[in-house]
Amino acid sequence: MPAALFVCAALCWPALAHAQAFATPDWAAILRGWVAAMLALMATVVGLVAGLHHRERAANFLVGMMLSWVVLRAAGAPAAAGLRPLLMTLLVLCGVQYLLRQMAWKRSWIDHALLIQCLVVPASLLLTGGRLDVLPAVWNVVLTLELVAAMGWALWLRRLRLKADPDDGLQRELRLMALLLLPTMLALLGELALAPLSESLWLTASPWLSLALPLLMLALGLQVVNNVAQARVDAEKRATAIEQRMNERIAEVERSHSQLAEQKLEQVTERERKRIAADLHDDLGAKLLTIVHTSESDRISTLAREALEEMRLSVRGLTGKPVHLIDALGDWRAEVVSRLGQANILAEWKSPAEDIEHTFQARSYVQTTRILRESVSNIIKHSGATNATISSAVQDGDFILTIQDNGQGIPTELDGRLDRGHGMASMKSRAKQMHGQCLVESGPGWGTVIRLTIPL
Repeated sequence: MPAALFVCAALCWPALAHAQAFATPDWAAILRGWVAAMLALMATVVGLVAGLHHRERAANFLVGMMLSWVVLRAAGAPAAAGLRPLLMTLLVLCGVQYLLRQMAWKRSWIDHALLIQCLVVPASLLLTGGRLDVLPAVWNVVLTLELVAAMGWALWLRRLRLKADPDDGLQRELRLMALLLLPTMLALLGELALAPLSESLWLTASPWLSLALPLLMLALGLQVVNNVAQARVDAEKRATAIEQRMNERIAEVERSHSQLAEQKLEQVTERERKRIAADLHDDLGAKLLTIVHTSESDRISTLAREALEEMRLSVRGLTGKPVHLIDALGDWRAEVVSRLGQANILAEWKSPAEDIEHTFQARSYVQTTRILRESVSNIIKHSGATNATISSAVQDGDFILTIQDNGQGIPTELDGRLDRGHGMASMKSRAKQMHGQCLVESGPGWGTVIRLTIPL
């Protein structure tokens, strides 16, 4: 229907525009012509928008309303006066349907009544044959009042919606529609009120009042376009938010997958460690123990016993069981004092003054034990010391182990190259594996100090 009205307007416009120019003042005719052209263009735009967007299908009635007014304006000439009743009923039908359906308020009896009215109005005028001059004026009043009532009802429905759901957006929309509809309603009622009073007064005010309805339709058309543009912006924001959430979910899934893979690898590694530890303990341990008890050579027996101790230490590291620091200190003290005592070196062991409740990871315990053994071996083999002091402390979350002797110190030819002498490089490497550090201080004649710092 809107497309047919637009084609009709395009065909009738050249013939009717010339006649209409003589019915109204020149400036009013020019102004109406511009408004009619703008409405025709707006009707095309809104029609395209309504055809592309399902949610704006109600805008088709706005298109019909616009085109009805365009053709109605062209039908102002006497030659086309017969079209005015039909065009006016179409305009009211489209206007009422758009205003109500915009608020999702649809009643079948209103639809039927408007369609019947489109038949009754022109039929009544044709049947009377112009014998009743008052009938067109009566229908004009009725149709105008219907349009005004629809505008008022649309405002009331918006007010009820805002009352049920207070929202800033709905409140702004109500204010905008009130700003558009209320002046138009007053203008339409003003036209009805001025018509029977004074012909000169009506001719002066009518060009201005009659522009209220087309200007309202232009504003409603702009609102439709703005709604579509705003919906596009909102859709892009939602798409961006969805994409961001999707990226976060993907990153979360990747992290979860990585964590699961790490856990799986750790489980497999742990099982393999335990298997290797069991094999070492059951097979190699049993054979070394046999050598210790059956060998006729004291040297072989001693070497086998040392190898058995190292194997047991390695097995302890592979099992991964944490070791209480106080138990570790007890084991280290017993071993160190015994070894130094056998080498006729006086050992002084200083434990932390406070109670210790910390634990050592199995690997840290193994590495610290080996560093301590290497340090004691250096004192016995290379230092020539008669006294050694081993002290331990817990400070600022670190375990500090200090080994000091009164020997001859590291030879001068190794000065500046302590990492190369007496297994120092191995000791520092083991400390680094535990995220700690091993510092060596030495000088000829005043002994050697090894300070091991390990984070707990």
